[in-house]
Amino acid sequence: MFDKFESFMNKYLTPIANKMDKQIHLSAIKKSMVAMTPLLIIGSFCLIPDALPNMIGKDNFLSIWITKYSSVITIPYTVGMGMMSLYVTVIIAYHLAVSKKFDVPGCITMGLIGFLLLAVDFNDDGALLTTYFGTKGLFVSMFGSILAVELYGWCKKRKFTIKMPETVPDFVSSSFEMIPISIIVVGAFVAIRVICTDVFGVLPPMIFTQILSPLVGSMDNPFAYMFLKFLQTMLFFFGIHPSVLSPVTSPISTQFLAENIENFKAGLPVTHFFTGGMDSAFGNFTGTGITFGLVFWCMFSKAVAQRKIGRIALIPALFGINEPILFGAPIVLNPLFFIPFVIGGPILGSLGGWAMSLDLLNKSVFTPPYVGVFLEGYLATFDWRSIIVNAIQLVGSIILWYPFFKIYEKRELMKEKEVKTVFTDDEQAILDDLGLDF
Repeated sequence: MFDKFESFMNKYLTPIANKMDKQIHLSAIKKSMVAMTPLLIIGSFCLIPDALPNMIGKDNFLSIWITKYSSVITIPYTVGMGMMSLYVTVIIAYHLAVSKKFDVPGCITMGLIGFLLLAVDFNDDGALLTTYFGTKGLFVSMFGSILAVELYGWCKKRKFTIKMPETVPDFVSSSFEMIPISIIVVGAFVAIRVICTDVFGVLPPMIFTQILSPLVGSMDNPFAYMFLKFLQTMLFFFGIHPSVLSPVTSPISTQFLAENIENFKAGLPVTHFFTGGMDSAFGNFTGTGITFGLVFWCMFSKAVAQRKIGRIALIPALFGINEPILFGAPIVLNPLFFIPFVIGGPILGSLGGWAMSLDLLNKSVFTPPYVGVFLEGYLATFDWRSIIVNAIQLVGSIILWYPFFKIYEKRELMKEKEVKTVFTDDEQAILDDLGLDF
């Protein structure tokens, strides 16, 4: 039965996942979201000082200083997460230009002007509004940068450029070469904006918001989140890294985090549970699939190989890295571990989402760096109850993996007995005295 299922997955799902991973547009989006990690961390850090006066009182020197310089403290958030769509546009255009071997400065310029033509807005006094420069404009920034680079390539292919004599310096000729391309790209984006405003009555970013609202809204549902974790463990079980899904999930979690931060700063209820900090601290607690239970039992295994793997995998697991146990045990492509990893893992991983949706745990306003289990959950939520949720996940994982581990251990012990030593008795005695392990 499992062989048929594995054959089906390898025939249909694996090729699709591999194509998604290698698809240059999705790859550029994924790389851009990874590059935004420092901005998310810095932006989240800027919230901590604002929260301190409520924790330690407002009449002490530190609280007074924080209140006085609050506008300065939040500048990194404003120019970081508050301008994220601009940075994403640049990074996507850069990676696409490199992949397609186009002129990098030209593609970045076209990507930026394209995004701005779609997203820029003005108030009644003519002042520039930056509403869609932050996370609210992420999807239109992706669309704008991709379309701009594709239009650039289309123009180059059809030689819609100005060719200068070879005696002209490259930096001069490349500038003149961009003039026809710029006219076509700008004209296309202006046309898109006019259609959106005149026909639909809204700016392009609102069109994307309306189209993607079912997908975006569904990610705040614990059932949908559990399904996402199921897809991730299913992919990993067949050796495909779940990061292939990040071009879809990362923009949503980033947008949710920014909205949570805005609400937190304004003293409003924090509404979204699906953020990067929550997903890392609870959804991927000790690694994708919550595999700490197998690490724990392997450390005390009677089988030598399993015991070594468990000890090697312990420290990485405490920092949310479980590749050593995934490929060392292995879990990947091991039918015995399909149920605890692919079925049990998503259930345990969604506990944080359930707790937040039921208001049993604070929703995340901070994406901490990898600081280790328990501490990461607390920093993501600033709620001591996160430790209880992580403890339940830890104990649940240990209980879940035990019966499957015992079956696997029994098989490994039988294999060890079948293996005949390549040393004589005298040689083995010498090795034992030396403490070498073969």
